[in-house]
Amino acid sequence: MKHHLLYSLIALVFVHTALAQKQAVTVNTVIEAENNFNQLVAAKGIKGGFLEVADPEGIVFKPNAVKITDFYNNIAMQAGSLTWHPQFARIALSGDLAVTAGPYMYQNGSNDTDKVFGEYVSVWHLGADNKLKLLIDLGIQHPEPESVEKDDYAEPVDTTKVSTASQDPFNGKKIIMATDNAFNYAMSESTLASYNEFMAPQGRYYFPGFEPIMGPKAVMKFINNEAISVSAETTSAGRSASNDLAYSYGTARIKKGLLVSNYNYVRIWQVDKDHRWNVLLEIFSAIEND
Repeated sequence: MKHHLLYSLIALVFVHTALAQKQAVTVNTVIEAENNFNQLVAAKGIKGGFLEVADPEGIVFKPNAVKITDFYNNIAMQAGSLTWHPQFARIALSGDLAVTAGPYMYQNGSNDTDKVFGEYVSVWHLGADNKLKLLIDLGIQHPEPESVEKDDYAEPVDTTKVSTASQDPFNGKKIIMATDNAFNYAMSESTLASYNEFMAPQGRYYFPGFEPIMGPKAVMKFINNEAISVSAETTSAGRSASNDLAYSYGTARIKKGLLVSNYNYVRIWQVDKDHRWNVLLEIFSAIEND
């Protein structure tokens, strides 16, 4: 009887510990990481800030994908100030993957004409030091916004009700690569229909020169009005251990009216209650050679 009681107490401790670990993962974790990054850039400059938070495998697009550490270790200190605000944030239940997005302002001078406005998207990954590190960073420019968007933060959903957690990163990558390829193929057949099928109801779309576009209907209206067609190729992908959040990135050729240009893209994927992966966020950034 004493043994049974002891085993029951041990089991309760394990359950309590597991629940405490799950409860400890909140979206505020990535918001704090983003705000800390902002403070580092203010204190150490753009180069110093990026090097401080970069994941060893983290990438930026300059214009092609290059390691953050390689890029910033090989440039001089950058002049000007860079500030931003995370208006959108999500984190996986497992806490090993997160995303933030929002407006930024870069100023390399003392008057308003020196200001550059835009949107950024950052993917964060849990590092060896158990802190979130910058895995992917991509941004676009657009005119100064006329209004301020409300913050959109959401806590992670318990994915045990949706799918089975997995510690196999290779299998997770294969699944997201296949999903991303399927989306790219669908776009080659019909760009409009593909967004209707793959985009989440709360999906966000970022395109150079424009402020974020929200929801599949608004995205499809924009694509139709701008006469956009997309041909894209997946480069890589990754998925959280809790199977609720994922990312992919690659290159695209976009025809906008009569103009054809090359782009990088990053997509954030979220699984729904029917075990389907949907595009939660997509950003295209034009490839402009220096």
